[in-house]
Formats: sequence, C-alpha cells, structure tokens
Amino acid sequence: MNTQKRRILVIKLGALGDFILATGPFAAIRTAHPDDEIVLLTSAPFAEMGRDCRLFDDVWIDERPSRINLTAIKRLRRRLLSGRFTRVYDLQTSGRSAWYSLLMLGTGRPQWSGVAFGASHPHANHNRNNMHTIERQADQLAMAGIPETPFPDLSWLSSEISRFGLPDRYALLIPGGAAHRPEKRWPVNAYRDLVQSISERNILPVIVGGPDEVELAADIESGLMAKSVAGETSFADIAELSRKAAGAIGNDTGPMHIAAICGCPCVVLFSKASNPDITAPRGANVTILQRENLSDLGVSEVAAALTLR
Repeated sequence: MNTQKRRILVIKLGALGDFILATGPFAAIRTAHPDDEIVLLTSAPFAEMGRDCRLFDDVWIDERPSRINLTAIKRLRRRLLSGRFTRVYDLQTSGRSAWYSLLMLGTGRPQWSGVAFGASHPHANHNRNNMHTIERQADQLAMAGIPETPFPDLSWLSSEISRFGLPDRYALLIPGGAAHRPEKRWPVNAYRDLVQSISERNILPVIVGGPDEVELAADIESGLMAKSVAGETSFADIAELSRKAAGAIGNDTGPMHIAAICGCPCVVLFSKASNPDITAPRGANVTILQRENLSDLGVSEVAAALTLR
C-alpha cells in the first residue's frame, strides 16, 4: 500500500480581508487532506498568520515578480516545480495566480482548482463574480470535491493587550483603508463627531490603524477623549481588542473583517467604490451602511446603528 504523502499547494496572496475570509477554506482543505503536506503561498504580511493557524506544514512567501524580471520568474518557477505538488487550490483566482499555473507546466503538472486555463477542477460557476467571497470559495471547493467549508475561524489569533491600558468599556474606530482609495474613507470630521458621541456614553473610542495611518488617527484623536493605538497593533492585537470591545465602526477595510469574525458588533461603512454583497465583513452582528458618497452619511445614523454590548 502506498502511504506516501501527497503535496498540496494553497495560493492566497491577500489582501487582509480576503485572507481572513479564506481561513474557512483553509480549514476545509486541511480536513480534506489530513495526512498530506500542505504548503501555503502568500504575501509577506500574512505569512505569520499562515504559520500561526497551524493548518499548513509550510508557508512560502511570494515575491510577486514582475513579468519582465526574468531572473525572479525563473527562481519562482524552480521553486514551484521543486514542490512536486499533486494539487493546487488557487484561492486567489487572479491573473497573477493563473499565470503561476503556466509556470508549473511540464511533466507532472498538478491538478488545479481555480479559474486558470486548463484547470482540472475549474470553478465553472458563471455567476462567481457576483458571489460573496465566502460563498464563492465554498462553491469552488465543492467543485473540487470538498463539499463542506466552515465559517472563518480566528480563535487561534490572540495576543496580550494589557499594554494598551484600556478601560473595561471601549469601542474601536477603524478609519483607514487603502491610501489610493480615498473614496472608501468616511471623512475625518465625521469620525471626530462620532468620537464625541461615543465618549458621552462613558465609552472610550480607541482608534486602530496601520503605520501609515498614524497621522490620520492623530487628526481624529486631537483634543478629544479618545486613544490612538495606530501603528502599534498586530493582526492578533486587533483580534483580541475586538473580542473585548463594546463595538467597532469602520470603513470597508481588512481589520473590520477581523472584528466581525471575532464577534464584535460592527458597523461597516461602504461607498459606491465597492459592493458589500460581494466583499462585506461577515459575523454574528454586522450592520452595513452605504452611500454613493460617504460624506453624505450622517454621524447620527452611524451612531444609532451601532449596538454596543
């Protein structure tokens, strides 16, 4: 009897929200391949989470070579071929990941779940681009022979947050997002007014953001009863802060996916720039507010929509 382990490659490069939503498919793939060696190919910011979730035997960081960097392309091709993978689950399903399937052409080409040309297990649902990420990836895996995909789980993502010195009652404000997509951000003045509304309820507004959002957080915090931890939090910190927060309000951005899945009551603000039917955070208590232009969304409506625990 052949007991040799098969080698499986899972591709999920990012971004943050997409990676978080893929934790359900990660678990489904591990369940389907309990004795096989599974490698995750991802971007550098998500490699630590890929290791910490303990669903993969190894994590590879994608250097994302350009199409004209022949040296880097050859290096990536050698690595992909050296993996001797028997199956690839392409959860990125992008032009880049489909291109990677071409790099793996040759003898012993692996089975491929995704949308790449010639995939052995194509996601052949013509409505896939109109499906929410969770349903779309579950449908893709079902077509590859994995019938059950659990809801995303971040119970393994935790940290010690006592260093922030927060009171028992606080709410998270997540005002950032991709810098090149300003239309996805609610205005600073609106967040400042919301800070005042929340602090009047004896709840401390805590502003969360990445290193490039420290100045944004400072503009919101300035002169008000609020605390910024922008630039100081890991993904694990955001998860733990979310589990203990009274609620969270934020734009359509990755950390809101963490907050929602960790059970925090969330209000997520969408402009016309993205479709919540496809990309919205999912969780037990998530409210979506959308306006064509976020500047038209009133502070009173946002404050009223948040059910604080």
